[in-house]
Amino acid sequence: MGKSAKIKKLKKKLRKLKARLVAAQTHTAAVSPLAPPRFPDLPVIAGARFSAAKAGVKYADRLDVMLAELQPGTTIAGAFTTSATRSAPVRDCQAKLGSDPASGAAILVNAGNSNAFTGAAGDESVEALTQSVSSALSVPENRVYSASTGVIGEPLPHDRIVACIDELAGTLVPDGLSQAAQAIRTTDTFAKGAKAEVKIGDRIVHIAGIAKGSGMIAPDMATMLVFIFTDAKIDQNDLQAMLSDLNETSFNSITVDSDTSTSDTLLLAATGASDVQVTQDNQPFRAALHSVMLDLAHQVVRDGEGATKFVEIRVAGARSYTDARTHALAIANSPLVKTAIAGEDPNWGRVVMAIGKSGAYADRDKLSIRFGDILVAENGWVSPTYREEAGASYMLQDDLVIAVDLGVGDANATVWTCDLTHGYIQINADYRS
Repeated sequence: MGKSAKIKKLKKKLRKLKARLVAAQTHTAAVSPLAPPRFPDLPVIAGARFSAAKAGVKYADRLDVMLAELQPGTTIAGAFTTSATRSAPVRDCQAKLGSDPASGAAILVNAGNSNAFTGAAGDESVEALTQSVSSALSVPENRVYSASTGVIGEPLPHDRIVACIDELAGTLVPDGLSQAAQAIRTTDTFAKGAKAEVKIGDRIVHIAGIAKGSGMIAPDMATMLVFIFTDAKIDQNDLQAMLSDLNETSFNSITVDSDTSTSDTLLLAATGASDVQVTQDNQPFRAALHSVMLDLAHQVVRDGEGATKFVEIRVAGARSYTDARTHALAIANSPLVKTAIAGEDPNWGRVVMAIGKSGAYADRDKLSIRFGDILVAENGWVSPTYREEAGASYMLQDDLVIAVDLGVGDANATVWTCDLTHGYIQINADYRS
């Protein structure tokens, strides 16, 4: 590594250390260095209206509750955490999926308290909230979906939210999705939104989505909270099949810290207002929906608590997809791999370690490892063309790719993760303070 490159690396490390020191002293989280430059201009989704309010569930003087109103005929699909300790709102949503779309529908979301592990009180809170929304919007209670995110094990002060329902119902607007994105944040350093449009026949169909998520992110289903809306007309069964399929290669393929939330909820609503009929095998629509889901999933990783690196893990040449995915997650979740990335250390030996411990099949003498386009290891040994200076220089980038070819089959999988820094400890040590 030349003198100028070494100076550049030292200056970058100094900037990061200063940022961490400021965060530690002020106990505030600056916007993630991996954040998109701006929140997107989301399209109006015909048949949907949104509002947000300050209920004071946990946070003082900030938006912390949002409401979505959906027109009659809206179909709704969902995917949820597989946690055995999943929250009361998650269980309620799961029970309501598939309800008759002839009536209108609504989605109510609060931040600051997850209403998880709250026993009978949690169910009572959900009932109080859904009944209040049902009355305010004149929609059946079994068409009111709720989601909560925040601290686990504390009773939800639902009376504060109930007190805001009339305000929320009275301020619903078609272009309120950006405010809704702000209202669902917890430790997020930026609001997350994504959009797409697709031409079907001679008509344009719109898709817009928002998400929150920063920590406690791992597959099973690693979304934290995600709400996606489209004006396409889609049958309930087709919508659910499409969402479940695309979820596998988007929200189920990200990990920040290997922890699965009690509250993960993904809801997809199709209002049908465009009157454009879409089936689950419509490839242009599937591609557009997947682009929105993947964009939001990547934003969750880019906002990983304390993250400074966005990392794509590609595993190819496996005997099966399951093996490829197992290896990819072993690398992505390894604290040693993640801390090496944080330190900008091209320690490929830690990748070898993660492959070896995964439990999936691998042959030491057939695998190869690349950092970006740099061949690091092959045939059970460091590549004769590899130079440590090249690896170190590559690790200075904010977006990284670690590629492994196992050389034992033709299956592949990709997952996305981030590094592990002091910031993660700081945020989570102070989370309930």
